[in-house]
Amino acid sequence: MAALQHLLPIHRTSFSNSSSQSQKHSPVRKTTLCLVRAKQASVPSSVQPQADSPTRRKLLAIGAIVPWIVQLSQTSTSFAAESKKGFLAVMDRKDGYSFLYPFGWQEVVIEGQDKVFKDVIEPLESVSVNMIPTSKQDIRDLGSPQQIGEALIKKVLAPSSQKTKLIEATEHDVDGKAYYTFEFIAQAPNYTRHALSAITIGNGKFYTLTTGANQRRWEKMKDKLHTVVDSFKIVNV
Repeated sequence: MAALQHLLPIHRTSFSNSSSQSQKHSPVRKTTLCLVRAKQASVPSSVQPQADSPTRRKLLAIGAIVPWIVQLSQTSTSFAAESKKGFLAVMDRKDGYSFLYPFGWQEVVIEGQDKVFKDVIEPLESVSVNMIPTSKQDIRDLGSPQQIGEALIKKVLAPSSQKTKLIEATEHDVDGKAYYTFEFIAQAPNYTRHALSAITIGNGKFYTLTTGANQRRWEKMKDKLHTVVDSFKIVNV
């Protein structure tokens, strides 16, 4: 538990701006442009259609579409296993983590967060990922789920001005890697957020994923939010 105390000041700084993400954000718009050149297969002159015939136009169209379909299928194959109806997959190969988020949420930039997606209409409905360096090799080196959960929600995952309550703290393994998951409530003067967090250690980093919603929408959103937090995985990079 003493080791956790060394992480908290750094982790608090990383999360310092995330509490205001419901008020300030900058949309991120990413556009990818692909240019595919198809080489027309040669056709013997005896059977080659005339320049303006419908058959020739169809052959040209097929020649252009097929390479594009092959390229698209190759690009999306790595995500197919992780996709789920109503969700989109994020895979950060540089930092070594992946998760799902509900379709319709938009990526925004928040200082101190590695990645954030949120509902622009219901700003308390969001998911964020944060990382800080650590020399520890296993999340269990820092303490039990209950100990770490209590410390994180009071000192990191919610502003110090908010009243917090840890509802549940559990441990589970994914591919031999230990993860802790927390369910908690953070109460502000004008709203209450019901949230879930997953933490783990790998690649020399302490990873935290947090998702949640306004308490008034918890019953409607809880299944989706559990899908988000349960999908969080890290890989060696």
